[in-house]
Amino acid sequence: MKNRGNFSSRIGFVLAAAGSAVGLGNIWRFPYLAAKYGGGTFLLCYLVLAVTFGFTLMIAEIAIGRKTRLSAIGAFSALDKRFGFIGILASIVPIIIFPYYSVIGGWVVKYLVTFASGGMQAATSDTYFTGFIGGLADPLLWFCVFVGCTALVVLFGVEKGIEKVSTILMPILVVLTIGIAVYSLTIDGAMEGFLYYIKPNLEDFSATTILAAMGQLFYSMSLAMGIMITYGSYMQKENHLEGSVRQIEIFDTAIAFFAGMMIIPAVYAFSGGDKSAMSAGPGLMFITLPKVFASMPGGAFVGTFFFLLVFFAALTSAISLMETIVSIIMDKFNLPRKKTCLIVLIMTLILGIPSSLGFGVLDFIQPLGMSILDAWDFISNSVMMPIIALFTCFFVGFIIKPQAIIDEVKQDGEKFKAAKMFTVMIKWIAPIFLILILLSSIASALGFMSI
Repeated sequence: MKNRGNFSSRIGFVLAAAGSAVGLGNIWRFPYLAAKYGGGTFLLCYLVLAVTFGFTLMIAEIAIGRKTRLSAIGAFSALDKRFGFIGILASIVPIIIFPYYSVIGGWVVKYLVTFASGGMQAATSDTYFTGFIGGLADPLLWFCVFVGCTALVVLFGVEKGIEKVSTILMPILVVLTIGIAVYSLTIDGAMEGFLYYIKPNLEDFSATTILAAMGQLFYSMSLAMGIMITYGSYMQKENHLEGSVRQIEIFDTAIAFFAGMMIIPAVYAFSGGDKSAMSAGPGLMFITLPKVFASMPGGAFVGTFFFLLVFFAALTSAISLMETIVSIIMDKFNLPRKKTCLIVLIMTLILGIPSSLGFGVLDFIQPLGMSILDAWDFISNSVMMPIIALFTCFFVGFIIKPQAIIDEVKQDGEKFKAAKMFTVMIKWIAPIFLILILLSSIASALGFMSI
């Protein structure tokens, strides 16, 4: 495409892609999974999988995007028309995720405003969160605010919008995360929680821990949803692909690590070592953490910066989700960016309303025995993404062959140091992992539905 946008520099690409990867999956989901599945044991499993399994899938997706200069919907068919359906499936995922992700983003904005305006004590009430999400106008208002912020950035395009905002927000996000993490360690009793977080214990090691870490990788690294293909299509040929992917992984994993260091020791100290308090899912961020901040000296100040950090993380990921949808529509129908952004904005607001109201007036609707938001999350993250990744592995491993990706990585004149590992992972090991993730997700859902 002649007028296709580009990232102006390698660091711009890395920060934008890292911004996509760094989201609620890192700041909220990673800490509670780490707490639930053995702390240091989960951390070790995640690190090993990130540099092997995660690296393989990410480099394949970015290389496909850069090779074809197309978003997911066109990239697979450009390489082999028989497999265009993979691009269609990958394109559906961000369309499903973006609306409900923006609903959660709206919750974050609400808490940021609450803490910044001196309402911390109100937020510590056990009924504050459930009362808020069970409302009508309030959750819809903050959902719309979050979607509006996202659309504004995407409207300005790749270089002037996404790249510029990412290069500002990502360094701020890193500084805030490290700052709050270090502060958390100063709380009485927090060091014990920190040791639990970083020290592997073989007694906690199990197949469930590995599967949980693999599932988190999808959520955390923006894999199998067309995002990395789209961002890869904006990447310049002279930028070193393998090195860029390693840098994205470092950003993503470091933020996840510091998020765990920020949350687990503080909650551990607050709860007296009660692990169930640390693995409370959404309640960890919106119910438990406000109480932790209220118990700290200067808690209102720390809480405000924490929710500002979470807002930045959620926003950078939401930008990548919306940009992927915009890019898909622009590629498919050859529409201008402004018109496409307006279409996606309206579509997102309409599709997000049921998820926003699914804890209130629409709570009687329980698809798969879950809330509307949780059902969309399960379908996209636990079913569709492993299937898409499995198809991608088969496509790269046996149709276009790993050498096609290796040649694309070498376009910049650099060596592909991990080429042998990539070939083995994409053809054999990653598919086995993906089948296990998929079977585990289905078994979990059946167990849930039978309760």
